[in-house]
Amino acid sequence: MADGRLDDDAALALAEATDLGGLMMQAARLRDAGFGGTVTVSRKVFIPLTQLCRDVCHYCTFAHPPRKGQRAFLTPDEVLDIARAGARMGCDEALFTLGDKPELRYAVARDELAALGHDSTLSYLRAMAGRVLEETGLLPHLNAGVMAEADLAGLRAVSASQGLMIETTAERLSARGGPHFGSPDKLPAARLATLEAAGRARVPFTTGLLIGIGETHRERIEALLAIRASHARHGHVQEVIIQNFRAKSGTRMATASEPSLEEHLWTVAVARLVLGPGMPIQAPPNLQPDGLKALIDAGINDWGGVSPVTPDHVNPEAPWPALAVLGAATARAGKVLAPRLAVYPRYIGARATWLDARVAARTLRRADAAGLAHESGWRVGMAEASTVVREWPAAPALAGPDSGLDALVDRAFRGRGPDEAGIVQLFEARGDRARRVFAAADALRRETVGDTVSYVVTRNINYTNVCAYRCGFCAFSKGRQNQHLRGRPYELDLGEIQRRTREAWARGATEVCMQGGIHPDFSGETYLAIVRAVKQAEPHMHVHAFSALEVRHGAATLGLKVPEFLLRLKEAGLGSLPGTAAEILDDEVRALICPDKLNTQEWLETVGDAHRAGLRTTSTIMFGHVDSYTHWARHLLRLRHLQSETGGITEFVPLPFLHMEAPLYLKGGTRQGPSRREALLMHAVGRLALHPLIPNIQASWVKLGEGGIVDALKAGANDIGGTLMDESISRAAGGSHGQEYPPDRMEASIRAAGRLARQRTTLYEDAPSRQKQRSYAAEALTPRVEPSAGKRAKLGSLRALRG
Repeated sequence: MADGRLDDDAALALAEATDLGGLMMQAARLRDAGFGGTVTVSRKVFIPLTQLCRDVCHYCTFAHPPRKGQRAFLTPDEVLDIARAGARMGCDEALFTLGDKPELRYAVARDELAALGHDSTLSYLRAMAGRVLEETGLLPHLNAGVMAEADLAGLRAVSASQGLMIETTAERLSARGGPHFGSPDKLPAARLATLEAAGRARVPFTTGLLIGIGETHRERIEALLAIRASHARHGHVQEVIIQNFRAKSGTRMATASEPSLEEHLWTVAVARLVLGPGMPIQAPPNLQPDGLKALIDAGINDWGGVSPVTPDHVNPEAPWPALAVLGAATARAGKVLAPRLAVYPRYIGARATWLDARVAARTLRRADAAGLAHESGWRVGMAEASTVVREWPAAPALAGPDSGLDALVDRAFRGRGPDEAGIVQLFEARGDRARRVFAAADALRRETVGDTVSYVVTRNINYTNVCAYRCGFCAFSKGRQNQHLRGRPYELDLGEIQRRTREAWARGATEVCMQGGIHPDFSGETYLAIVRAVKQAEPHMHVHAFSALEVRHGAATLGLKVPEFLLRLKEAGLGSLPGTAAEILDDEVRALICPDKLNTQEWLETVGDAHRAGLRTTSTIMFGHVDSYTHWARHLLRLRHLQSETGGITEFVPLPFLHMEAPLYLKGGTRQGPSRREALLMHAVGRLALHPLIPNIQASWVKLGEGGIVDALKAGANDIGGTLMDESISRAAGGSHGQEYPPDRMEASIRAAGRLARQRTTLYEDAPSRQKQRSYAAEALTPRVEPSAGKRAKLGSLRALRG
């Protein structure tokens, strides 16, 4: 057995295997090695573009001759109505199934295609798939029959994947009296040629077997080996379906025997042994409704597509199971059901090779960090009242303990922290396993910091939005690369900074948080002047300011080493630093999202220098764009290592990526932020991975909204950040949760989570009573003044310094 798969001779020898239980046990072990505890399903709509076909398979009721008064093809409006209904119901996939080249047999098909402006079914299919992709966002999967490489390549431009069931490689089944007699497109050679052509065209491809139409066990294995060999040459087979024949009235095979459940299980198990641990294997759940747990036990890891909108037009007698029913059946087998897309994760990860650029961008919009689908329509920063959220059905509880998960949690409680693989495993948790991670993090939070939830009354002062850097995630900064984004370039003068500081103090603030773009004419004197201005306006105001990037820029412009410049900032009145500009502390990701920004080591060194200078910092992660769970794990481990050396981090702040106006997203290069599950897991896993070194985990109302922070407080968080007063960065990126979250709303959210509220300072001391009183009676903010920015900085001009 090589790579978990049998060689050809050993595979063929399985034709005589009769120990079904033994086969299933072996297959299940292989499946678990490849796919763990997750079984996937695609939420789809079924679009039968045409039911005319030049073939006459003797078991099929989908295809039929022309019928009087019935159109040969769905109209464009009919296609789009089906797709839009699916989009409203939270579907991800538009499955186009159609008869094979009906225009070669029927004049009515030719005439109707001509009236639609097309000379072939494939041309019309391409047009309709393109419209569905662009107008509804659903990802087309095309089952268009036998095709040449050029046809497959043309459809690749409008589809996430394509498919063709091999069904069988037994040529005798195409002879007179066989189920495929009179069907030229069912000849094994023709179908295998299409499979090969799909590989050459770099099309993620679905194929499989139809069992019970007269083939032998050996012939099934021969078909599996043919699929395996093609995949070995091209790497394009994304899944293999093991479908059981269903006899249908009105066909020549109406009285043929259907394969038993045991036959189906035997074939699934053998397919797993032949194809190995990494190949997705699927069985349609509506065709074996009483054998769902058994099919999982036999080695499948996928249910294919089910629809809340359309029937199975190929098997109309077999209704789709509801997702909740499918989830319960999956849980009975000890697995968790998860939604996937029409294209599998490994092809999304290698999308430059496998997906057309337009399709790739649409696919990323629906993908999570594992390459599966978002569970719901929730997106970071979207107004909760205006978001149509089709929630994934609640997962049933899994029976018994999960030894692997329990070991990771136990390690966290003992303060040792999981390793990289363990952290990745925690992020992979779905359904009941995710609930267990949330519960563990909440218990650890209670044990570590109690039931009090803290927040700080603060004002954000973003002193300029001019920036020389080209971060692909940032819609706030204004520079040559992003003139089209929100707002005009501005730079605050010291008078406006001081006015905002005094107003913030009068409204109960104990902190001003100040950051801005890297204006190319700023120098270290700019940052020193800003700090001094704040302390002059309100000596007791805590100055929480400047990312590691701003610190390094300031030091470089003054010819100082970073530790020296930090000491000057501290002497000027700087109290602490935000741990922003961290994004993802992995240079593989930084090369994609912020290639000209400081690298991972520079960020760690700068923040470490701040700690050694006696300045505390927060720590952040900005996640959900081009990153993976492995990158998140590395980020957390690097923060843990830094904190073990310096002890200067006050809190960990997950910042889910806001995609709406991000330049890299608008170019089709990122996902739409993390899923809700992932956003909550970042807080929970952060609690577990960073314990006991970083005791405070903060949830951002700006990113998560009120409902999101309540959920985060039940998943390990114990702080909900600052009231902000002037939130600009997330709003520029498309966030809609507002500019300010005043104390009364903060405390209402905390009570909604069943917790006690505490107003704190930056360094987690109790807020002074006078400032607390002011915060509850704060007057409305006066209008902001944002003077236009020029090429020369108003404060600490670098040009002026250099003469």
